[in-house]
Formats: sequence, C-alpha cells, structure tokens
Amino acid sequence: MFKNLIVYRIAQDWQGDLSAVEQALAKTPFVACGATQEHSSGWVPPRGEAHGLLAESVGGQWILRFMAESKVLPASVLARKVQEKAEQIEQQTGRKPGKKESKELKDEARLDLLPMAFTKLGTTWVWIDPQAHLLALDTSSQGRADEITTALVEALPGLSLALLDTQTSPQAAMAHWLVSQEAPAGFSIDRECELKSAGEDKAVVRYARHPLDIDEVREHIQAGKLPTKLALTWDDRVHFVLTEGLQLKKLAFADVVMEGQTQDDGGFDADVAIATTELGQMVADLILALDGEGRSAAPAGQPGAPMPLTGSDQPENDAPF
Repeated sequence: MFKNLIVYRIAQDWQGDLSAVEQALAKTPFVACGATQEHSSGWVPPRGEAHGLLAESVGGQWILRFMAESKVLPASVLARKVQEKAEQIEQQTGRKPGKKESKELKDEARLDLLPMAFTKLGTTWVWIDPQAHLLALDTSSQGRADEITTALVEALPGLSLALLDTQTSPQAAMAHWLVSQEAPAGFSIDRECELKSAGEDKAVVRYARHPLDIDEVREHIQAGKLPTKLALTWDDRVHFVLTEGLQLKKLAFADVVMEGQTQDDGGFDADVAIATTELGQMVADLILALDGEGRSAAPAGQPGAPMPLTGSDQPENDAPF
C-alpha cells in the first residue's frame, strides 16, 4: 500500500473526529479537469467504491486518498502554437507582436490547446494515527505533500502540522552508522547508499547492490562526502531507503510480514492493518535511533520556517502536481 513516507507531527491540542473529517472532506471531492482547466485535485473514497466514505478507520488508523489531475502541455507544442499566431498577425498587419501582445498570444494558445492535452492522474494515500498524533503521506514529492497538507489544514479547523524533526539529523546519523558500521538497535545496513560532497564540485558517489562495510566508504565520508540516502532494514521486516530529509523511500515488506496471511485475509482492511502496524512501529524506532524528536519543527510544506502551519494561517498553494 505505501511505497514512500513523508511524516508529520500533528499538534497535541488537535482532537480530530472521524465524522467531522468525513464532512469536511466531502466539501472538496475530486472533480476532473474541465476543458480549459490545467489542474484539479480533491478527495476520493480510499476503498475505491463509488460514493464511499472519504475517511476510513481500520483498527483506529484513519486512511484518506487524495487525487490530482494535471493537463500535460509540452512547451514545444505551446511555443509552436504561439509562433503560428504571431505569424498570422504579422501577415495581416505587417508588424511583429510586442512583448505584451506575445504574452496574450501565449495565454490564447494555452486555452486553445488545453482541451486536446493529455492528462496525468495520480492518487496519494494519507494515513492519520490520531493516538500517536502522526500523519504520513505516501509520496516522495515535497511539492505534492505541500499540496495535500495545505488542503487538509484548509479543510480541518485547528489542524496544525509540522514535518517530523529529530534531535540528530538523518545525515549525521547515517554518516556515523557507515563509519562505525554499527546500525542502531533494530536496524541493519543494506547495500545501497549515496554520498555527496558539500564542496563546489558537488561530487556524487553511489553504491547499488554493493557491500558498504568497506574502507572506501569511510574514506569518502572522512574526505567530506556525506550520505544523502542509505538503505536500511528494520527488524528483518521492512526494507526502505532513508534520506537526509527524513523521507522514507522504496518501502517494501519482507516475506515474513505476510506469513500466516491467506487470500481470504486480503483486501483493503488487511492491507491497512498490516501496513500501519509495521510502519507505525518502525517510525517509532527510527525516531529513537535519531535520539528522539527535536524541539523545533519545520511547518508543513515550508522547511525551516519558524511557526507551524495551521488552519488560520494558510499559505497560498501553487505547488504543481
């Protein structure tokens, strides 16, 4: 179910109610793009059933699904259409369009082409753990995460989100684990990592399907290259790649997680129960491995900003899908 995770801390003073969440999301359901509309987004039933609930609860874990659609309009096609319009004007009037008129021609060309444009459609799982006050998004794109968190705080009064922050940065921790070859309790180091230099050359070294307990890796780190990605396994149950920004990518459950499950156990509820149980425990252990949560947190969609994003303090959302 989940392939990536960007994790947020929900402010402790928010006491969400599932029925209230359902009512709030129902105000902004997904509606496909109109003929000349470039982007559309909204909420769809996570079970995939027509007219189903928009907020499902399985074992106390809330699951939502966000859908976004964008029109794909290649820049070269748009430029060619604008050129055609400009040439028509030049033939009819004997003059070339000025800067302002060229901008208007571009807007006209876009409207002409949008009804014929291909569409890109995608959905994102949203997981809320109301007891642990955590929210997780199944995406590796911070832009998409910004769009979803903005939609949530606009829809749910009083909701405040902040990107998960830890006392020790993932980059510092990953460097220590690689140099010492000692993974934190409950984790093991796998065979993939990326190291980047902070110098002007921005040198990058990548290892894939390669043992990392070698002198070469330690020498790169001692020379100033720092890990930006590191493959880890938690409790021999979940494989993932940790990034310097505390994102979890390439999530995959080990076969042992599915032992004891039968075809009759399959379906939405079983998938949610397995995923949230395993990932919830893993995230908790990862926070401990990074020495607990930090005192400051970056607002949702705005890394490094000083105040949390709340329903009464919304930034304008223009992040592309």
